[in-house]
Amino acid sequence: MDFIESVKEKARRNPQRIVFPEGTEERTLKAANVILREGLAKVTLIGDPDQIAHLASEYYLDHIGAAKIVDPKNNPDRQRYIDLMLKLRAAKGLTPEQAAELIEKPLYLGAVMVKAGDVDGEVAGADNATSDVLRPAFQYVKTEPGVSVVSGAFLMTLPDKMFGENGRMVFADCAVTPNPTAAELAQIAVITGRTARVLGGFEPRIAMLSFSTMGSAKHEMVDKVVEATRLAREMDPSLEIDGDLQADAAIIPGVACKKAPKSRVAGRANVLVFPSLEVGNIAYKLVQRMAHAEAIGPILQGLASPINDLSRGCSVDDIVGVAAITACQAMRKENK
Repeated sequence: MDFIESVKEKARRNPQRIVFPEGTEERTLKAANVILREGLAKVTLIGDPDQIAHLASEYYLDHIGAAKIVDPKNNPDRQRYIDLMLKLRAAKGLTPEQAAELIEKPLYLGAVMVKAGDVDGEVAGADNATSDVLRPAFQYVKTEPGVSVVSGAFLMTLPDKMFGENGRMVFADCAVTPNPTAAELAQIAVITGRTARVLGGFEPRIAMLSFSTMGSAKHEMVDKVVEATRLAREMDPSLEIDGDLQADAAIIPGVACKKAPKSRVAGRANVLVFPSLEVGNIAYKLVQRMAHAEAIGPILQGLASPINDLSRGCSVDDIVGVAAITACQAMRKENK
């Protein structure tokens, strides 16, 4: 069973409430129909109810009737949400008039619904830029306690099963934070380990990557990785984590025996944490293209409640998969 199928199976066992702010977008509607048909989540669509009903009929979507529809222009919870927005942002200069205007924007409405606890997670981005999806998430949902940085992980499935966990690996950060500090890199490592447990279904063995292995090179960039490793171990002693490690020492047993013989992670890492966004983004794309790996993501990590951003070139299947991932992330919050 591949990553997405295993995630879908988890989602079915405990359906979560997922809101889709782009409720009239064609791929989103079709994905919502699949999600409802397969029992992956309880769906809330934001949009004009008449338009959604018309489009559902036009596309022959026979399960959309089971979705909850929230009209951003005529919402009975409007004032409650405005009050919440003002509570959270009045000190930042938000006025009642501005809140009343923003709450009619689907991306803001979706984020506030998540914050209010009326839904468990959000999926958007099929019709909006990443910055537009993330801005209300950062402003209203914010990061989880003890975490100050949001990152993006990719679930990687490689044809060669010798790597990672029978070909499964998690890479981070590949999408959000350009140059994390040591403290931020430690947070990314710990959060990515949790992602491996929740979505990958395996115990993480985390390699903190560098151009140095166990001090073989001296540089401030290496120092950052070494310090991040120390901090991550303090944050979560249950994690198997080691660094600094070069990529080959992290994933090739023969190289690990020579370069890091005492490491419990070297040669068998299934989670790779990159020292910067530049390195992570380049690495996952090279592995995806040259090793013909499947790359699922980015999966946003570190928010207080799960909100995931789609590519504007996404397919219906992509949206269904991200919704299942979001549901599983919501279950982790529920079980904390």
